[in-house]
Amino acid sequence: MNVKKANRISPLVKNLPPSGIRKFFDLVANTKGVISLGVGEPDFVTPWHIREACFYSLEQGYTMYTSNWGLPELRKEISKFLYERYGLGYNPENEIVVTVGASEAVDLALRTIIMPGDEVIIPEPTYVSYKPCAVLAGAEPVTVQTSYENEFKLKEEDLNEKINSRTKALILCYPNNPTGAIMEKEDLEGIARIAVQNDLIVISDEIYSELTYKGSHVSIASFPGMRERTIVINGFSKAWAMTGWRIGFAAGPRDIIEEMVKIHQYTILCAPVMGQMAALEALKNGSEEVEKMVTQYNQRRRFVVSKLREMGLECFEPKGAFYVFPSIKSTGMSSEEFAEELLKKEKVAVVPGSAFGRSGEGHIRISYAASLKNLTKALDRMANFLDSLNKNIVDRVMEN
Repeated sequence: MNVKKANRISPLVKNLPPSGIRKFFDLVANTKGVISLGVGEPDFVTPWHIREACFYSLEQGYTMYTSNWGLPELRKEISKFLYERYGLGYNPENEIVVTVGASEAVDLALRTIIMPGDEVIIPEPTYVSYKPCAVLAGAEPVTVQTSYENEFKLKEEDLNEKINSRTKALILCYPNNPTGAIMEKEDLEGIARIAVQNDLIVISDEIYSELTYKGSHVSIASFPGMRERTIVINGFSKAWAMTGWRIGFAAGPRDIIEEMVKIHQYTILCAPVMGQMAALEALKNGSEEVEKMVTQYNQRRRFVVSKLREMGLECFEPKGAFYVFPSIKSTGMSSEEFAEELLKKEKVAVVPGSAFGRSGEGHIRISYAASLKNLTKALDRMANFLDSLNKNIVDRVMEN
């Protein structure tokens, strides 16, 4: 039987580029002995009492569907967490939905608010999923470039330049993946004012909110006029070392959250009940473990930044998340060339900055969610790599 393949794939999907991260890690999978500093995943195992809560739920027969919204008791704890940590008040009955990771929440938010022709502003460098999700929702992504000179913060003047009559929403990701940048209260005030003046909806991905090393995290939803126009997204993957559990949540105005739940009920139905029970335990009794992990991340952060600067690499000091984003422009190599050569010659995996947008070119992303032992080995190998590059440059100069 002949199969006509010409129109089998949607042009929208066909034209999506593959993830720059996934593309690079296909190379890693085929290389033995690699130390990976590329994956944004804690090296800690989910704390025992959280895993035990899952085991207990299974023993008690919790294997059924939950409400589309998520377990009521979990939503109550999320509401309590958001209020006590960030001063955000949300009704757990109809302003909070439990999702399959923060990633699903981003997708739901975009598909709920976007109409054909809308534009979504996305500061770069940024997490790789935002632009594709915006495109799949029918929006046109509009990027705003941030820079080392501005500590990778979104500036009011840069945001203003991108706004027009078609602008519907702004996606914020602070603490930021991949740069580790944060937006403090004084940084967010101007952004909030612009959002109100231009009637923008803000999708605020705060998955790294608990991993902040300078002061306390501030949510843009806490500013005057912002609660009613902000969708706050968070989850358990990073701070509680629960990446594989896939439990996230969204909180926001009732009219938006109710419509997000409508899509969620048709596509996902509900997040796994065992994961929800574990997340409930994490919120009730997991703060001490989070503090311990943050303390270790902070030690690794200082160590990695110090070592990179010793190598002669210009390196912005991250103040959140668990990434550093050093510049490799001094090598004369593109970020992809640098990452591929480092992998090939020293078996160290990092992510090319170009994977995170145009302004990420000339940088690499290093995750310090690896053990101090592996960080030390990997950075020593990177130093050897840079030394060999410098030696080759000197040799070429001497030859000429």
